[in-house]
Amino acid sequence: MADRRNRCNQVLLLAYQSFGLVFGDLSISPLYVYKCTFYGGLRHHQTEDTIFGAFSLIFWTITLLSLVKYMVFVLSADDNGEGGIFALYALLCRHARFSLLPNQQAADEEISTYYGSGDATRNLPSSAFKSLIERNKRSKTALLILVLVGTSMVITIGVLTPAISVSSSIDGLVAKTSLKHSKSYLSRLCVYITLLLFIFLYHCVACLGTVVMIACALLVGLFVLQHRGTNKVAFLFAPIMILWLLSIATVGVYNIVTWNPSVYKALSPYYIYVFFRDTGVDGWLSLGGILLCITGTEAIFAELGQFTATSIRFAFCCVVYPCLVLQYMGQAAFLSKNFSALPTSFYDSIPDPFFWPVLMMAMLAAMVASQAVIFATFSIVKQCYALGCFPRVKIVHKPRWVLGQIYIPEINWVVMILTLTVTIFFQDTRHIAFAFGLACMTLAFVTTWLMPLIINFVWNRNIVFSVLFILFFGTIELVFFASALAKIPKGGWITLLLSLFFTCITYVWHYGSRKKYLCDQHNKVPMKSILSLGPSLGIIKVPGMGLIYTELASGVPATFTHFLTNLPAFYQVVVFVCCKTVPIPYVPQKERYLIGRIGPKTYRMYRCIIRAGYKDVNKDGDDFEDELVMSIAEFIQLESEGYGGSNTDRSIDGRLAVVKASNKFGTRLSRSISEANIAGSSRSQTTVTNSKSPVLLRLRAEYEQELPRLSMRRMFQFRPMDTKFRQPQVKEELFDLVNAKDAEVAYIVGHGHVKAKRNSVFVKRLVVNVAYSFLRKNCRSPAVMLNIPHICLIKVGMNYYL
Repeated sequence: MADRRNRCNQVLLLAYQSFGLVFGDLSISPLYVYKCTFYGGLRHHQTEDTIFGAFSLIFWTITLLSLVKYMVFVLSADDNGEGGIFALYALLCRHARFSLLPNQQAADEEISTYYGSGDATRNLPSSAFKSLIERNKRSKTALLILVLVGTSMVITIGVLTPAISVSSSIDGLVAKTSLKHSKSYLSRLCVYITLLLFIFLYHCVACLGTVVMIACALLVGLFVLQHRGTNKVAFLFAPIMILWLLSIATVGVYNIVTWNPSVYKALSPYYIYVFFRDTGVDGWLSLGGILLCITGTEAIFAELGQFTATSIRFAFCCVVYPCLVLQYMGQAAFLSKNFSALPTSFYDSIPDPFFWPVLMMAMLAAMVASQAVIFATFSIVKQCYALGCFPRVKIVHKPRWVLGQIYIPEINWVVMILTLTVTIFFQDTRHIAFAFGLACMTLAFVTTWLMPLIINFVWNRNIVFSVLFILFFGTIELVFFASALAKIPKGGWITLLLSLFFTCITYVWHYGSRKKYLCDQHNKVPMKSILSLGPSLGIIKVPGMGLIYTELASGVPATFTHFLTNLPAFYQVVVFVCCKTVPIPYVPQKERYLIGRIGPKTYRMYRCIIRAGYKDVNKDGDDFEDELVMSIAEFIQLESEGYGGSNTDRSIDGRLAVVKASNKFGTRLSRSISEANIAGSSRSQTTVTNSKSPVLLRLRAEYEQELPRLSMRRMFQFRPMDTKFRQPQVKEELFDLVNAKDAEVAYIVGHGHVKAKRNSVFVKRLVVNVAYSFLRKNCRSPAVMLNIPHICLIKVGMNYYL
């Protein structure tokens, strides 16, 4: 009984918190749905049956698409609790060979969260349809492009949502004041600020009214404050949205009782038939406004990871859905008696004593909805980057922030510029709404096409269920999608432009990264060549540890041999480090490190594969060296003890082990402050011989004074615990490892120059030499993303001919 009560309390708490992050975009749609529906030819059909038919369409659209499709089916397609386009794609990549990047290993499937509980797909034979897609590269490419189109729509929604939300929320000022055409002091001040920020929009800004200027000022403030996070004000989001929903529901009930109590009859789908019978083509074109009632539904699925499916279903079914239905019904009752109020139906339907409180609530709700969508934009870009579909960008996560909350400066400023451009250029919220509706419907359509694959391949249901799903929901959405396409000349073109731009960026980066990986794989050094060189590798070895970063999960990269060809000397301990993303949301901390050996023990060459999920946030890496040394030491001990656990991977390099899963991890070495730091002396006075000259050591000491974080890395040293070793070689190897770490740690990163082959077709040369090269030159460098100190960094130049 106590456990059940605790579970219920947890569901209620998560449901309460979900209002501030999940339902914002969907909850503010009443601001502009009727306004955009009765636009164009439908304005000439101002009858009660037409109003009732429009409401009936809204009711059944929310019921079938938001309630049935998403609450019943889509929310069940979670990836270990995570939702969104990439969650669906990751599920498909795990249950079928759909990934185009061949860096998967057998050890990845042993991660505890790789398969869901009770997943029977692993042992079932592949169906003919599944095998056809796995063997056909074009099918996998088409699937990836479909996912990238959906991803670009999420980013486009991140641009359009703040514009439509904030602009619509302050449209009430037009209904009650004359601010639209006035040029007050505030307006001129906002114009001057905007001119300083965006000089190229001078001619557009000069003729703007106060309403648009207020919207721009709010949007600038919203984006400028993103870097501070929302941890201090997030507790206000849920109460704001709950008060907003209750307010619009109350207004809806008031309008029903006051203006037309018989509006409840419009719940019957018969009025949909009457609507299309009377309006014809104009009614079909109006569906581009009707579909706005479900904008934000996809965000519910995208933000699933912050909550649970049960809590979201509870909040939607018990609060959001009834409040929205009452509001739309109330507006319909008001419009059935006040046809002239269509352009500002929401604000005109509010009783005068409650107008200003509702207007303030609308502004606050718009800001909350915009904040949630901006957060979702950061999240989808981070997932794209993790899965190799977006250029390297700076991802910020502060310890005091909410778990999973991130900030990407580059994306923040790009989205802000695009949002302000859309707001200033269009000014009319209906044109922005049409573009917004096309983006949301395209995203919903992409989800509808991915769900049948989930039903068949992941849930292991008969293909008949997949066909029924896409026939039912796909047909409904196809009708809406066709109507939304008709709005392209009236604002929808901006959606096509932005989505095409972001889709090209994501696909070009994925294409170039894949070709570069395949080139690395083709040019990797055979193990026979390494073994033939002997333990010394035919070079001079100096004290220290060299960490060679590579994208290869097996084999020796050409970067290593290229370095030795130009400088035949290297560190006594070599570690090949591969940071890879596994198609799961999060990798448990104990299962992230895979450690193995390359060649015989005397070579002192190891491999470290660091696995992360597509939603894992990399921490500040100050303890990476310590964790790496402890992991290698654990591997040495486990190897000597005849480790033969299940989490191993037999490769040409040797055996890879998940060392952190060992119960003895962290007990092999003792960690203490180095004697040099205790004595207050410099690093050159440690017991380990350092090959650097006094001048270099002095420069290093000056650099460490400028970067205290780097000196903290060097403060601690390791020593093997006072235990008895079965083999003397084990003790010797452990001392070599810790001495190398104390002497020096250097990071070797390949610095590649990518070009297409001379005999490549023109399109490939354009993509590789122009687009991909431009993205590589203007994104963050690998050293910055890996948090490597400049004084420890060695770059090795490489030429890639793709």
